[in-house]
Amino acid sequence: MPVPLEQSRHLVTEIPGPKSVALNHRRAAAVAAGVGGAMPVYAACADRGIVEDVDGNRLIDLGAGIGVMTAGNTAPRVVEAVRAQAGEFLHTNFTTTPYESYVAVAEQLNRITPGSGEKRSTLFNAGAEAVENAVKIARSYTRRPAVVAFDHAFHGRTNLTMALTAKSMPYKSGFGPFAPDVYRAPMSYPYRDGLIDKELGADGELAAARAISMIDKQIGAADLAAVIVEPIQGEGGFIVPADGFLPALLAWCRDNGVVFIADEVQSGFARSGAMFACEHEGLVPDLICTAKAIGGGLPLSAVTGRAEIMDAPQRGGLGGTFGGNPVACAAALAVIETIESDGLIERARQIERVAFDRLRRLQADDDRVGDVRGRGAMIAFELVHPDTAEPDAALTARVVAQARAAGVIVLTCGTYGNVVRLLPPLTISDELLLDGLDVLAGALGRQ
Repeated sequence: MPVPLEQSRHLVTEIPGPKSVALNHRRAAAVAAGVGGAMPVYAACADRGIVEDVDGNRLIDLGAGIGVMTAGNTAPRVVEAVRAQAGEFLHTNFTTTPYESYVAVAEQLNRITPGSGEKRSTLFNAGAEAVENAVKIARSYTRRPAVVAFDHAFHGRTNLTMALTAKSMPYKSGFGPFAPDVYRAPMSYPYRDGLIDKELGADGELAAARAISMIDKQIGAADLAAVIVEPIQGEGGFIVPADGFLPALLAWCRDNGVVFIADEVQSGFARSGAMFACEHEGLVPDLICTAKAIGGGLPLSAVTGRAEIMDAPQRGGLGGTFGGNPVACAAALAVIETIESDGLIERARQIERVAFDRLRRLQADDDRVGDVRGRGAMIAFELVHPDTAEPDAALTARVVAQARAAGVIVLTCGTYGNVVRLLPPLTISDELLLDGLDVLAGALGRQ
């Protein structure tokens, strides 16, 4: 097993150090310029809440590989499961010569996702694949073409999922034309809605009525295959819709024969303080898309849902060469066991309490912190111009750059580029988490 890393932030060079600088030069000569990059350092090893770079700097990890490493980078069960499966076989393709672990992952997903009815699952490689296939399944089931997504949504980088995604730069600009029959409805965004209309910001049912009115007028239920929504929006700004918004949408979908798809790619697998964010309001979606944390660092995604919907496509209509790779399936089974055996759902709730306490004190002291929001270990704060509440993307960029230079891996998000998001591994200690939050607070105070 890997040697545990000391769980403390420690810099031995400036960020980036000389070895990372050399790797950045190699990257510029070898890797396409369109591939983004947040941190200017290169990882050598990682454990729990620490990433150590090639120069020996220990960095606090508040990104977890964009929410992937929920169970940590060296979770013992996951590491052992991957090693064991790699020694047996790496690949056969499930649609050619199937294997038990794919079936076992499907069984576990059917067990742990919301709802007690009969369910089916199918496995893919990435979140965008899961979303794209969920839309395929919904269209096959309903025999309708249209799909509704929401303002601030992010659903992926394939052609269809770019159409579903709201933000142009950097995800969509220059890549069109996009898939047709995709429409956008207004999301419940309590902070920004409340700046315009306090009642709208607080009342999820009122916000849902606004969205449903737009859907009825511009599309009509008779042509609508699916509504897809993130229960907590990820790239769009960690937006938690007002209570009642999601249940009202689900009820309308049920009344009109529209498939309700929950995109839990970022919010699933204990991240929100529940196994799935839908559970916070008792939602049972027709289809649920999962990825990121499910594979414990290996590429895996899934669509799980009501059996009659999942079974609608013709045999051979779903699949792919690497979907449900046996090594990734072994990792997924170990991830689920780790979450359930090690109390990681409760740990996410503990992280929420620690983070909210620190960030709300920061908000009380600094009126540039317009909003603090999130659930579990999916927390964000939005930076604004205090006089107008207009988004302050420039301030956000400076704060994050200074935090990174001090040894904290942290990411931004939001349609306006003004949200700092926290996605720590659930294995992080309170001490490391608070150190990272203090670094962010200090960076803001120096602006």
